Amino acid sequence: PAAVLFTSGSEGTPKAVVLSHRNLQANKAQILSVIAINTQDRIFNCLPMFHSFGLGAMIIPVLAGIRTFFYPSPLHYRIIPELSYDTMTTVIFGTDTFLSAYGRVAHPYDFFSIRFAVVGAEKLKDTTAELWANKFGVRIFEGYGATEASLVISLNTPMYCKRGTVGRILPGLQHRLEPVPGIEQGGKLELKGDNIMLGYMRHDRPGVLQPPPDGWYDTGDIVEIDGNDFISIKGRVK
Repeated sequence: PAAVLFTSGSEGTPKAVVLSHRNLQANKAQILSVIAINTQDRIFNCLPMFHSFGLGAMIIPVLAGIRTFFYPSPLHYRIIPELSYDTMTTVIFGTDTFLSAYGRVAHPYDFFSIRFAVVGAEKLKDTTAELWANKFGVRIFEGYGATEASLVISLNTPMYCKRGTVGRILPGLQHRLEPVPGIEQGGKLELKGDNIMLGYMRHDRPGVLQPPPDGWYDTGDIVEIDGNDFISIKGRVK
C-alpha cells in the first residue's frame, strides 16, 4: 500500500480506498501515454491532497520529473491567476467551478503561458470552455476518474477530443458495461487494470482489505461508449 484515501460518502458511509505503488505508477504511465506533458512543462496544482484529484495531480508530475508548483487552496480566485503568471505555468488542473471563477477575475494575460487545462470531478460547462478559449486562447480538456482507479479513467486530449464526453478510456484499462433494467442505451461501467485499487476497508470491518471481485471495480456510473470509444456519463445507479 502507498496511500489510503477516503471516499466522500456519496453512496453512504465513507470507505477507505487502499492504493498501491503499482496502482499509482500505472496511472501515471497511462496518462503520460496519451497526453503531451514533459519535463519542459510547469504544472500548477492548488487542489487538496486528501482528494484523489489533488493527490494524483501531485504524484504524477513529480514521479515524471516535471516541475510542479503547489498552492494550498483553490478558493483564492484572484491570487491563483497571478501566481500562474509568476510561475509561468504551462498546465493547470482544476474543476469547472474553480476554472470558471479564475476565468472571470483573471487578466487576459495571466494565463499567457498555459498550453491547456485539465478538469475533472464535475461536468465541464460550455460557458467555462468558451470563456477560457475566448479570453485566454486556452483549451480545456475534460476527464473522468475515481479514487478507486488511482485518479484517471478517461481523458480528452489534444489529439482525441470530443466535446460533451469525458474522453476515451486510458490504455491498459479493461472495461465492460453491465445491463441495467430500464436503461436501453449504455450500462453500468466496470473496470479492471493495474491502476484499480487493492480494495476497500469498510467501517463494519475495520482494517480488513476487501479486494474488488475478480479485480473488477464497479463504478456505479451509467455511461454510453460510442464507436470511437468516447465515454458519455448519463447518471448513477444509486
